Amino acid sequence: MRIARFSTGEGVSFGVVEGGPGEEFISAISGHPFGQVQFTGERLPLSQVKLLAPMLPSKVIAIGRNYAEHAAELGNEVPEEPLIFIKPSTSVIGHGESIAYPTSLSERVDYEGELAVVIGRLCREVPVERVKDVIFGYTCANDVTARDLQKKDVQFTRAKGFDTFCPLGPWIQTDLDASDLALTTTVNGEIRQSGRTSQLINDIPALVAYVSAVMTLIPGDVILTGTPAGVGPLEIGDEVSVGIEGIGTLTNKVVSRD
Repeated sequence: MRIARFSTGEGVSFGVVEGGPGEEFISAISGHPFGQVQFTGERLPLSQVKLLAPMLPSKVIAIGRNYAEHAAELGNEVPEEPLIFIKPSTSVIGHGESIAYPTSLSERVDYEGELAVVIGRLCREVPVERVKDVIFGYTCANDVTARDLQKKDVQFTRAKGFDTFCPLGPWIQTDLDASDLALTTTVNGEIRQSGRTSQLINDIPALVAYVSAVMTLIPGDVILTGTPAGVGPLEIGDEVSVGIEGIGTLTNKVVSRD
């Protein structure tokens, strides 16, 4: 299923996106999508609703340098174990919302297209062989980064924590083998990143097991799995899209925050 979170102007709901391209509609469900899905009977054309970030996670845990070519392009060594950092929940936006470039604080803001894992159950210390039981689904992500601040600060919190610096969407695909998916990032229609999830240094089961050994994960939490080579700068006015095979395409425009 493709699970979306949407607004009609009269409230926010979850729903299941159905139908083919150009004929898609959304069937609203009662409450949250974890567990048994119950439809309300309301069906709306997708074009008549506003898609929101598919989840509002309590935390976004991101993985750095998880593609060898990306580590190399920034002059970094591949870490011996997963390099984790947290993006605040306030950085999350949805498909079609604007990335706000903090021009008074940064002169270099980069895109980083990524596959995102959405957790579906309260869990801690999950063994690798049971990871599939705690994953709700997958979505597209953009780990937007103020690269100059990352280099200046050495650690990642400020560079990756600005409001709007974690676009997610357009929805969550719950029925998917994510072990070998094509990932493409475009800026103004030009391909900038092209990779596959099979190139991950630490695969999805290893990442979920590693992160859950550190912290408790709750339904809706998101793990960003890392970005392939080809990261680069965004400018005000750019339109950046992250497309992942079997999921869809997340698109956002860049505007000035100041």
